Parts: sequence; structure tokens; C-alpha cells
Amino acid sequence: MRGHSAVTLLTATLILTGCAAAPPQPDPVRQALLNLSERAAGRVMNVAELQPPADQVLLLATPEMDGDLGIDSKRFLENLTRALLGVTPGPQVLDWRPTMAGDVDTQHWRLVSQLDASAPRLRLSDRDLLPYRLTLALYRADAESPLWRTEIEGAFDATAL
Repeated sequence: MRGHSAVTLLTATLILTGCAAAPPQPDPVRQALLNLSERAAGRVMNVAELQPPADQVLLLATPEMDGDLGIDSKRFLENLTRALLGVTPGPQVLDWRPTMAGDVDTQHWRLVSQLDASAPRLRLSDRDLLPYRLTLALYRADAESPLWRTEIEGAFDATAL
């Protein structure tokens, strides 16, 4: 019986230690992309033509990405989509495909994004920063020129990427 209580005590100690351990740290790349995507979603939701946003459909084109940043376009698109879907009340969000170019609906908007390295890598004493510029442009589904355009500038911590 003594061996059984020792095993029980050891098991209880391990469970309590696991509960008391610090929670896992968030993925720094995911956090950086999430923060940028939330800033982008905030800007898009302030466009007067998208009001009320719950009545609109955003068609997201695959982002153009600067290879120097080392970020996959699918990963950025996923974060941008999540940020836009997180807006309450928000628009319906769909992936845009070139075959949708002929669809004309007054509530359909194509959102084009481009993420570029805006300057060379900045070397600081404790880390490297990668300056970026995110350009967002909003088009009517059938238009060639954007109705609205904005830029967001910042820098990623290169150790996170």
C-alpha cells in the first residue's frame, strides 16, 4: 500500500507542477502578423464606402510579398482574414479569384495587399529590425483603379521571423 501512495503523491505533484508552469509564449511571428493585420483591418473598416460593414463582401486577393521579409503570403493572408472576420459587425470575407473579375455587385469589394521591405535591415545592439510597408487598396469588384488606398509602415523584429 505504501508504494501505491507514493505513486499517487508523485502523480499529484506532477499534475500540480504542470498547472503551475508558465503558459507557453505566443509565436512571435504569429503575434507580429496578427498585430499588423488588426491595424490593417481597422483602417479598412473606416472606409466610408464600406459602411455599414455587415452589408459588404470583401474579396481578398492573394497578397504580394517581398521575399526579403521571409513571410509566406498564405500566412499573412490567413492573419488578415482572421482580423477582418474579427470585426463586429463586420463584412463577409472571401478569397478572391481572377474568375470573379466579371462579378458586379455594389457590395463586393476586392482588397489588394502588398507587403514590402521599405528599407534595409536595421542592426541594433540587441536585435535586427526589418522595416516594412503594407499597402492596401480597395477596388470595386469590376474596377481597374482603386477607390481607396493606404499604407502602414513599421518594422518586424528579425529574430521573430
